[in-house]
This record gives sequence, structure tokens and C-alpha cells, in this order.
Amino acid sequence: MSITKTIFITGGASGLGREVARYFADKDWFVGIADINAAGIAETAAMLPDGMSSRHLLDVTDRDQWARAVEEFGAATNGRMDVMFNNAGIGSGGPIQDMEPAEIDKMIAVNFTGVVSGAQACFKMLEATPGSCLLNTASAAGIYGSAGLSVYSGTKFAVRGMTEAWDIEWEPFDIKVRSLMPGFIDTNILSAVPNGSNQTGKEKLESVGIEVSPVEIIGQAAWDAVHGKKLHTTVNKTAKQLAFMARWFPKLLRKRAAGLASGLEDVVESDTP
Repeated sequence: MSITKTIFITGGASGLGREVARYFADKDWFVGIADINAAGIAETAAMLPDGMSSRHLLDVTDRDQWARAVEEFGAATNGRMDVMFNNAGIGSGGPIQDMEPAEIDKMIAVNFTGVVSGAQACFKMLEATPGSCLLNTASAAGIYGSAGLSVYSGTKFAVRGMTEAWDIEWEPFDIKVRSLMPGFIDTNILSAVPNGSNQTGKEKLESVGIEVSPVEIIGQAAWDAVHGKKLHTTVNKTAKQLAFMARWFPKLLRKRAAGLASGLEDVVESDTP
């Protein structure tokens, strides 16, 4: 089989990663599906054309696993990596004083250190592929600090900053670096009913005025980010409004954010964008 374009996706077992895998595969790209969830990897692979994917068990906090996964992907693609989608992430909410230290440490390890490790692990293969792109999943929470999501928001600000820095650093190597900044997306985690509630996460968010967009919008957004000139791609209406208000009406945004905080804490879990 002759492989043309290739994409390596972390967090590919579900949610945004799965949708991007489907979208790029539909455009005849070879997809490397990486995740810590073997069953989810198999489910994603079953949605793609035969022979157009590879499977990689990967804990993004483990540098040795990164090295092995990237080597395996290179063996399947003859060393080609057109896009690395640095997408794996977790999230949880609550006032900082109430959060468990282990919960904080894990979020930073996955959302920050995991992204750094991914960039380092994939650099040589991206460098060897003309016109390649590193695409990081940031978040609308990386536009303005989100009350009730302070640690998560901080990690996404970091991803945003690293995207900007790496795009400068890697320009001489013909590697673009881009970020996706979605608001809340309707993935399986938002279909669950949190403890002590009779509403799904999606219903809870929508009840306090927070838009939840269909997951199908992510594939096109990722495609546009990879092939466009924008450094950061805001994905849905909420993210675009946040970016506008953060620039022009920060005081108004602060008031709005304070009012919405109660809608976030008990619905933000491991599949947060």
C-alpha cells in the first residue's frame, strides 16, 4: 500500500481524537491511533477503512512509551508524519482549595508535560516530513481564566503559549504549530449524569447558558487549522465570543465567568476539550 498523508493522534480512542481520526481517514489519510484505552483504540480503528490505521498504546506521561509509539508509527508510514495531533487531555473542576493534590498533579502531567513530551518525541519525524504540522488541543479555557476550572485552565494557557513559542522555534524546520481552542463539545462524558443530579452534563451546561456543540464540528476545524494560516483556531460560538470579549470587554467577561462557574464544576471530567 502506498501511503500519502499521515496523522498521529493522541487521545484517539474517543471524543475529539476519534472524530478527527474519522475525518482525516475519509480524506484518505493514514491514521495512527494512540491512547491509554486499548478497547477504545479498537473501536476507533473499526470505524476507519481497512489498512488505513495503526494502533498504539500510549500513556502520554511516559516518555519511554512515547518513544516506542512514535517508532511503531514510523515503521508503518516509512518515517512520514504529516500531522501530529497532540490531543490527549483530562480535566476536573472545583475550587482550588478543595482539589486533591493527586488530581492536580495528574492533570498537569497529562495536559502540560504530556504535550511537551509529545512535541519532543515527534520532532524528528515532523522535521523529516516536508510541510508538517503539530496541532495541539488547547481550549476556550485557555482564552480567559475559568473560575471553577483553574488548574485545567492554567494547563490550557500553557498549551496556548507553547504553541506560539514552538511555531517560532520550528519555522526554520518547515514545521507549522497550531492550536484548536474549542468550547464544550458533546462527547460521551457530557452524556453522563453527575452524582447528585438528575441532568446530564450537557443539560447542566445548557441550563446555565453554556453552549455545547456537536462533536462533528471538530474534524473540519482540525483540517482548517492544519491547512490554514491562523495560529489559534477557535472552534464554536462560545470560544469565538470569549476571544472577542477577552480582548475588548474583559470586565464584562469577568462578571459573566463568575456567574457561569457553578455550571462547570460537576460536569468537567476526563474528556474535557
